[in-house]
Amino acid sequence: MNKKYWAVTGALGCLTLLLAVALVVVAVVVVPLEIRLALNSAGKQAAPAASSQPAGSSAPVQGVPAASNSLVALYQDTNPGVVSIEVATVRGGTLRGAGAGSGFIYDDQGHIVTNNHVVQGATQVTVIFYNGQEAEATIVGTDPNSDLAVIKVDQLAQGAHPLPLGDSDRVAVGESVIAIGNPFALGNSMTAGIVSAVGRTIESGATPFSIPRAIQTDAAINHGNSGGPLLNLSGQVIGVNAQIASETDANAGVGFAIPSNIVRQVVPALIERGAYAWPWLGVSGGSVNLSIAKANNLSVQQGAYIDSVTSGGPAAKAGLRGSTGTRSIDGVDVPTGGDVIVAIDNKPVTDFDTLLVEVASRKPGDQVQLTVLRGGQRQQVTVTLGERPS
Repeated sequence: MNKKYWAVTGALGCLTLLLAVALVVVAVVVVPLEIRLALNSAGKQAAPAASSQPAGSSAPVQGVPAASNSLVALYQDTNPGVVSIEVATVRGGTLRGAGAGSGFIYDDQGHIVTNNHVVQGATQVTVIFYNGQEAEATIVGTDPNSDLAVIKVDQLAQGAHPLPLGDSDRVAVGESVIAIGNPFALGNSMTAGIVSAVGRTIESGATPFSIPRAIQTDAAINHGNSGGPLLNLSGQVIGVNAQIASETDANAGVGFAIPSNIVRQVVPALIERGAYAWPWLGVSGGSVNLSIAKANNLSVQQGAYIDSVTSGGPAAKAGLRGSTGTRSIDGVDVPTGGDVIVAIDNKPVTDFDTLLVEVASRKPGDQVQLTVLRGGQRQQVTVTLGERPS
């Protein structure tokens, strides 16, 4: 059976998963969710549906079951914090491309969070609020590594308000969620579902680094939902909808959201400086599994296996080692000879994602102490983290 990579170019990793033996077979395509609009009036976003409820009103709807009424109230409370986004690229006075995505209001100063891939390369950005009011926006900052971006409008529409961030580390599988956004340029659209999984690793789409801790959901998200919020039933943003996994480039009930704690980590820097500096270890590898453990005669079956070390990078300077050969295990060539990281600052490293998350939580210039298994012996290696190359 051929093994296929699920591209992992995300927001938080200083590491890229390269080992086919450590990957699950995934015959799907990971698809960003912005939509490219036809360059004519047919591509214009549909007008938002009229509502008899004022912004923020959560009065129950007569004749509607209580469970549905809770979703009605949730939509009425949170929809004013969601925006549709239209982007265009203009060169030499000629419109070269157009697209649509989503976003949510971050603060009262007019900052709006969306995906980097929604606004990347755009020369014109237009925000459409919940009530149909439009405003021109400027791009404040972008981070291709996390696929996050911040845009800003001069003034929010009346009734529009920021949405609070939840704690994505506390999200549980089975938890009910909703997604609000601009699928197929149909603004003010809500879908509901559950959290299908947590701790997924997804691509950033623009860099070779991966985004860990992504939230998987079966709430229907489609092209144009990019940048919109994934919300819990308390109305808190727990993720930013970014990608779907699909065999047909359409929603198949497998969507991914960038976790809100990455938003909390990155967005303030985007507002202040226009960019975020990610720490960098400078290794590539994968999680220790049975094949790697067998091929390398390891005494452990957990950890982060180092397949390659970037020349001149922080890990190389500290003396970390990558693979030196391969060994056939059940007909598959498995890399051998690389270091295995089993702890960072005395915290256990159970897999490659754990290492990625721990490194990403630090800053360039920080020192970390790695517990490394090499040749059957444990040793301590101190590494000064660098800044991830652009």
